[in-house]
Amino acid sequence: MRLRNVIPVLLAFTLTACGASTATGDGDLTKVVLKVGDQKGSQKALLTAAGLLNAPYRIEWSTFTSGPPLLEAASGGAIDIGSVGNTPPIFAAAANAKISIVSAAKGNVTSDAILVPADSPLRTVQDLRGKNLAVAKGSSAHGQTLLTLKAAGLSTKDLKLAFLQPADAYAAFTQKRVDAWAIWDPYTSQALQETNARVLVDGTGTANGYTFEVAGRNALADTGKAAAIKDYVTRIAKAQKWSDTHRSEWAAAWAADTGLPLKVTEAATASGPDLPVPLDPQLVESEQQLADAFTADGVLTAKVDFTAFVDKRYAADLEAARSNP
Repeated sequence: MRLRNVIPVLLAFTLTACGASTATGDGDLTKVVLKVGDQKGSQKALLTAAGLLNAPYRIEWSTFTSGPPLLEAASGGAIDIGSVGNTPPIFAAAANAKISIVSAAKGNVTSDAILVPADSPLRTVQDLRGKNLAVAKGSSAHGQTLLTLKAAGLSTKDLKLAFLQPADAYAAFTQKRVDAWAIWDPYTSQALQETNARVLVDGTGTANGYTFEVAGRNALADTGKAAAIKDYVTRIAKAQKWSDTHRSEWAAAWAADTGLPLKVTEAATASGPDLPVPLDPQLVESEQQLADAFTADGVLTAKVDFTAFVDKRYAADLEAARSNP
C-alpha cells in the first residue's frame, strides 16, 4: 500500500489524541501539537485501525492527494511530518527542500503498475513509444515509469507524459483520453476491478517499493516536536506490522475511511502491506540510483545526494519497534 506545484489541501482537521502517558523521557508532550500530512486511507486510518492513535500529544491532520505537495508543505513548515513514496523525496531534495527522511518501509512492488484498457492493442513496454501515459509528477509512479522505460531501452522522451493527480488520471484513463496510466494501490486494484484494466507491466525488477516518513527540518530542530516525531514514527512502524497480521481488519478500515468498495481494499491488502525497514546502505543506494536515473534522463538538472536527506536519529527506537512482536 503506497499511498503517494502545491495544490489545495483537500481536508484539514484537528484530532485530540488521548489515553497514553508521557513516559518518554522527552518532556511534557501534552503541550505539543504535531502537524501530520496524510493521504486518504493512509496513516490516520492505519493508526486508528491498529488501536495506536492514543498519543500523548495533539495531532493536527492535513490530507493531500499525493507526495509532492505534501513534501512542499513539510519544507515550508505547514506540516511537521508525512508519509510519501520513493520518488517525492528525490524531487524535494533536488529543490533543496528543508526535509529529512526519518523512517522507512517497504511494500510489494506488484501493485506499482502501468495499466492499459482491457481492449488496448499495447502489449509490451516498447508499445508505449509515442503514446500518452498519465502519471503524477514526482510520485513513486513517475519513478517506476522512468526505470521501466530505461529497462526497455526507452526514455521519457519516447512517449508523452500527462502529469495528472490520481483522481484526474483515473477519469482520463476511463474516458480513454490517455493510452496508459502509471499508478499505485489502491488505485491499481480499483482500476483492475472497476474498469477491467490490464497490467501492461508491474514494478517487479524496477520499483524498489520503499515508502518514507519525512519530517520538516524546522520540526526536527524543535525539541518537543522531535520527541513527538520519535513517538509517531514508532507507532507507524507498529501499525504497519499489525496490518500484516490483520489484513481483513485493515481492509475494512481502509474501505471505511476512503469510501472504496471493500473488494478493492481487500485486493490491495492481499499483496501485503508496507513493512518497516531500516534506513540502511542498501536503501540509500537504491534511492541514489533512482535519483541518478532522473538526472540522466534530464528530468532533474543536477545530481541529488540522497544521503544528505537521511536522518537516522530514531534508528534505535525503530529497530525496537520492528523487533518487538
